[in-house]
Amino acid sequence: MRDLNYNHLRYFWAVAHDGNLTRTATRLGVSQSALSTQIRKLEDRLGHPLFEREGRRLALTEAGRIALDHADTIFATGDELLDVLRETGRARQAVRIGALATLSRNFQIGFVQPLLHRADVELVLRSGSAAELMQALAGLQLDVVLANQPPSRDSITPYLATKIAEQRVSLIGHASARGAEGGLPALLAQHPVILPTPESTVRAAFDSLVAALGVRPLIAAEVDDMAMMRLLARAGAGLAVLPPIVVRDELEAGTLVELDRLPQITESFYAVTLERRFPNPLVRELLRVASAASQPS
Repeated sequence: MRDLNYNHLRYFWAVAHDGNLTRTATRLGVSQSALSTQIRKLEDRLGHPLFEREGRRLALTEAGRIALDHADTIFATGDELLDVLRETGRARQAVRIGALATLSRNFQIGFVQPLLHRADVELVLRSGSAAELMQALAGLQLDVVLANQPPSRDSITPYLATKIAEQRVSLIGHASARGAEGGLPALLAQHPVILPTPESTVRAAFDSLVAALGVRPLIAAEVDDMAMMRLLARAGAGLAVLPPIVVRDELEAGTLVELDRLPQITESFYAVTLERRFPNPLVRELLRVASAASQPS
């Protein structure tokens, strides 16, 4: 399709995202009739109608949805090229990192540690839900996303999930909980527990473990935020099911102790990137260091 007019495509792209011809025309400073003409020319070139009316709103046809997917990729790639080339020759290069809001802050700091004291690097750190972060990654607003589960991969948004760490999971609590005769089953039977929420892979593994042990622990709290689990453990609400890295400072200070390791339960951490024509070289450096650190010595 060598003679595709990309001005026509950009007008279509703008209207498709707005869903309203009048609003788009006002925003772009063109008349509605001129905007309609550009879209009709694109439809003629593609051989398919791209919109159908639903009341006052323009809805995409099946061909329109396909065209929008391709337009998103085309214009995102153009923005990516401009961003990369603008960085060339600058004294400081930016790397944009997103992390699940529930992820361990200690783990995040460990990941960015190789860049922390470099005068030529600007770190941009964002947190949010998995959906928000994946959308930002797909829109090239982030270079990498830190998560504890790999996302689904498809041909439209080809995510790459690199496993960069695997941490053991333990029962974490106050030292006063030590000394229970009977080991792990006794700890679980005698003390309330602070658990991740049921959709967590760690929770599923914990539930299987206690079923095998024949123990029904008292649940003090179900929490989807590692930082909150850490605070509850510090407050003495119960024994937290956590990777020790989450409470590293408390373990070093003796505020909390690792009471017992939970057999065969681990928390995996992933760095999620997108297949890009111009990948950020700083991300490659971070992944190289993280992957090397995760290898057994």
